[in-house]
Amino acid sequence: MAGKKSKTPSKILVIVESPSKAKTIGKMLGSRYRVVASVGHVRDLPKSTLAIDTENNFEPRYINIRGKGDIIKMLKKEAKQASKILLATDPDREGEAISWHIAYLLGIDINEPCRIEFHEITKTAVKAAIKNPRKLDMNLIDAQQARRILDRLVGYQISPLLWRKVRKGLSAGRVQSAALKIIVDREKEIEAFVPEEYWTITAEFIKNRTKFKGDLVKYNGKKIRPGDSAGADKILSELARGEYRVVKTEKKETRVKPSDPFRTSTMQQAASGKLNFSARKTMQVAQQLYEGVDIKGRGTIGLITYMRTDSVRISEEADAAVRKLISNDYGPDYLGTNVYVNKSKGVQDAHEAIRPSDPELRPEDIAGSLTSDQYKLYNLIWCRFTASRMASAVYDSSSAEIENSGYTFKASGSKLKFDGFTKVAGRSAEDKKKKHMPDLEKGETVSLAKTAADNPLKEQHFTSPPPRYTEASLIRELEEKGIGRPSTYAPIVATLSERRYVKKEKKALVPQEIGMQVADLMDKYFSDIVNAGFTADMEKKLDSIEEDGVDWHTVVSDFYGGFSRDLEKADKSIEKIVVEDEPTGRNCPQCGRPLVIKHGRFGRFIACTGYPECKYTESIKDPIGVKCPKCGKDILRLRSKRGRTYYRCDGYPECDVFYFDKPTDRRCPECGSLMLEKSGRNHMYICSNKECGYKEPVKESSTTEENLNEKAE
Repeated sequence: MAGKKSKTPSKILVIVESPSKAKTIGKMLGSRYRVVASVGHVRDLPKSTLAIDTENNFEPRYINIRGKGDIIKMLKKEAKQASKILLATDPDREGEAISWHIAYLLGIDINEPCRIEFHEITKTAVKAAIKNPRKLDMNLIDAQQARRILDRLVGYQISPLLWRKVRKGLSAGRVQSAALKIIVDREKEIEAFVPEEYWTITAEFIKNRTKFKGDLVKYNGKKIRPGDSAGADKILSELARGEYRVVKTEKKETRVKPSDPFRTSTMQQAASGKLNFSARKTMQVAQQLYEGVDIKGRGTIGLITYMRTDSVRISEEADAAVRKLISNDYGPDYLGTNVYVNKSKGVQDAHEAIRPSDPELRPEDIAGSLTSDQYKLYNLIWCRFTASRMASAVYDSSSAEIENSGYTFKASGSKLKFDGFTKVAGRSAEDKKKKHMPDLEKGETVSLAKTAADNPLKEQHFTSPPPRYTEASLIRELEEKGIGRPSTYAPIVATLSERRYVKKEKKALVPQEIGMQVADLMDKYFSDIVNAGFTADMEKKLDSIEEDGVDWHTVVSDFYGGFSRDLEKADKSIEKIVVEDEPTGRNCPQCGRPLVIKHGRFGRFIACTGYPECKYTESIKDPIGVKCPKCGKDILRLRSKRGRTYYRCDGYPECDVFYFDKPTDRRCPECGSLMLEKSGRNHMYICSNKECGYKEPVKESSTTEENLNEKAE
């Protein structure tokens, strides 16, 4: 686009999504370029109406987002003064759609090569992208539109039904409801589970002062597991009359290959297990690492590649760089020849795996430039990636079968021979517990260790129900079943908690009564939506829009026919559900009558059963997992009498810390104050220090159902 004549030469305008990203890239490009941020989406579907013309080929009615007027005005002003415009939003469907909307507002021809993309924010990657602009990818844009429209149709039509039939504040969604059903189905399995008693028998042997254990596995060649104490005692009495003889031995070298580099889901799972990060926190910290951190002596650079990916591919340049590092730091023997391939057809292979932008930036070397959370996650990513290119760990493994009176015990052990990738990744606790067995010869007899009178040892057990899902295991299940995509995992899990459909108990996701009611209603009246197979098939159809150019209108139309019939039937058939009050076990401090938990328009609260004579109420303490920056106590989520959510320190009134926007565990990069999450159309992180004024967008896909069902708040 030609700029206006001026005394100063026109600059090339580069438009990104976030201010922090604009700041990082601006420093890299220099004075010829002007880098500005759209602060996320600039156009979207309105919140107040469905905004999908179901009678006219499902055409969406987009509007300029309320509150974005100043940003749109700024973009138009900058565009008029620019010699060229490059759209550099994130390299995914969502980023492509944001570029498309910006192009519409600025009057850019979609056939003009105006789009650039890079998967890591380094000077080399950014400058290479600028040299190779392309046209907007309409297949990507249509794929995003189809997801947005489908999720709007589901969320904006089922949620009001739930409000009428159950209570206000509930929501349903295309992926959210399928995830909820998985959790609820597991809970029903647990409730229906009947434990069975069984006993194990373990013997401790000794040879040349080395002790080792063997487990009873067979009797006369068939598997055996005594079902009661009497059966176990009978076996012990028979063992006491015989001797233990080695009937089989095996020695071999075992190689353990390192894990593949991180994808979004595996990063979230590892961060949950090793760092105790929620999926949402993991993505927030990863976003910071991707967009850029000020590294002493290096300036502001992006430390990792794009963090929303389902690919394990890495570039040849990155492979060469990390192999050089491994050879220099650990020696040529530690170089591996591992090849990792994507398992499913629908993988977005344009993205690499999540890896350090520069493997030479070792975590310990830049720790002083990172926050504690940034260091922990960067270290996890760096170690996983580096280990993935290293040699396998090698073990000397041995096993033996030891027989007595027809009963066979299995003993095994291993000893680390070459540490390989564990030099970087570390050994698991289970691996460290493995012990080396003494050399045994077939036919020899072995003695029981004399350290215990109850040797062999019998031990009672009961079969266990399947475990409840955690965030990590649910994400793994969603990925394995093909439900959702990398950008949706963290928001979906968070939404289920925020709607109080599930509650976290020691990491486990425990479905609550209201969650089970909603899941049962959805299963009965909208079985397709909650069916994992149907949802996965829909994901494939949506991917086919991007990959094969399938018409998005057809995909949406095929879904909507059956859905609209289900919606009409459900509205007629579902009876109003009365949610019972929950006893608290406490009495009213004013009148002495029992207190109960009630479900009101604005959520749960405690009230006296003596209403209306006694109008005593109190809020339910709802800690959000963030500590008060002033006194260190929990910050609580509360509701005002008018239904407005606010956040206050549990130390009130002694501590006066109070917010209307949700506090997070992030710190402002400018002044170090607590960052707040401001919801609404401009979903932002803002600094709690009003004098600072720092802010940046929350990067979450608008196709996720937590954004689509905001009317439920």
